[in-house]
Amino acid sequence: MTEYVGKSMPRYNGLGQVNGTAIFVDDVQIPGMLYAKLLRSPVSRGTIKNLDLSAVEKIPGVVGVVTADDIPGQNLCGTYGDQAVLNPKDIRYKGEPIAAVVATDEDTAVGALSEAKLDIEELTPVFDMFEAMKSDAPIVRPGTPSNLFEYMPGVTTRVIKIGDIEAGFKEADHIIEGRYKEGVQDHCSMEPQVSVANIDDSGRLVINTHSQCVNLQLGMLCGIFNLPQSKINYMGGRTGGGFGGKNEINCDHIAGLAALKFRKPVKFRLTRQEDLLYTGKRGAWVFDYKTGVKNDGRIVASHIKEYHDSGAYCGFSPYATEKCAMFASGPFNVPNIRVEGQTIFTNKPVGISMRGFAIINGQIPADVQMSRIAEKLGMDQWEIRFINAFRDGDIGASQYVVQAAGAIEAMKKCAEVAGIQLPEKLLQMSSRRR
Repeated sequence: MTEYVGKSMPRYNGLGQVNGTAIFVDDVQIPGMLYAKLLRSPVSRGTIKNLDLSAVEKIPGVVGVVTADDIPGQNLCGTYGDQAVLNPKDIRYKGEPIAAVVATDEDTAVGALSEAKLDIEELTPVFDMFEAMKSDAPIVRPGTPSNLFEYMPGVTTRVIKIGDIEAGFKEADHIIEGRYKEGVQDHCSMEPQVSVANIDDSGRLVINTHSQCVNLQLGMLCGIFNLPQSKINYMGGRTGGGFGGKNEINCDHIAGLAALKFRKPVKFRLTRQEDLLYTGKRGAWVFDYKTGVKNDGRIVASHIKEYHDSGAYCGFSPYATEKCAMFASGPFNVPNIRVEGQTIFTNKPVGISMRGFAIINGQIPADVQMSRIAEKLGMDQWEIRFINAFRDGDIGASQYVVQAAGAIEAMKKCAEVAGIQLPEKLLQMSSRRR
């Protein structure tokens, strides 16, 4: 192992990307290939009253359309299986897929969309998660009692705690509070979402995908196509950049359905604009921090309220809320912690995974809060972090035992690289002991 650590290693797949010979999904070309484009909802919330695609199908070059009625299996996708592949009725966000047009070329498919007759009753949407939490807010998911995800029946708050938070605040000499907001972010991978599907000579459905989690998504596709895994050749390869954005299916199911219906190769790709507007995002977060600290800088209590915007469907958001809650107090030893996480639905694109998934979202406000505490106490910002940093054997928020802690050593290295001379008392500290 020592022959690799600290040394620059060549990327096993880097040469093809540098010299231009690498093949990405959008490079796949098959003779006779058709192209699909989606009819999407023009409103953020509404009810489809009627959909007439007869004029679309008469346009020269249009091979046909794919609707929810053409799905041989379940019209469900997403990590929690709550999203419609093609939504036939209750629209939850602007751009939600309704039907696909398949044509001999992409321009024809795009032009044909304008001939679709969509009768949709627009309803009042809700975009702000705090507005969505109100009792009189429009319901994002029809048939549910509120816009809050239920972790168990009737339980809409995920609580993670250790110690006694009230006793901790009584012990504190100072209480510092702060609210921190993080907006929606897009992955913006170099290759937008794209898929190519065809039927091979053995009758199997072949899908060229840039999926970041092939095994997970293959299971979803089996349910949609009503096919066993042995009948689907799901060919993963280069992602073209993902960063978590290709952990959800955006194109494979549409291309696959079209290939199954028309028995020809089909490419379905999103333009950069479509990718930015309609695919999953890192959803918005809001954190309320209340921290109890002693005069010597020791944190004795941390109460955190965490609000996560899931968008119109679950995506990865309920899991993200739980994951974030476990680490939202930062890499610091706090004897009394209470984290309350809530996942809220709004009429926006789905909240999914993104780099540093869910953990980084809590670490940013946790670290800013540490700086505010240091300022309040008139203490050096390095020192307050060294004092509270995890040591081996400490207990984390979800009652995990910290092993192989390294925050102190990492901070020492950061100071060294930045040319900062730390005082000797900090240099003598170690993650192996307190």
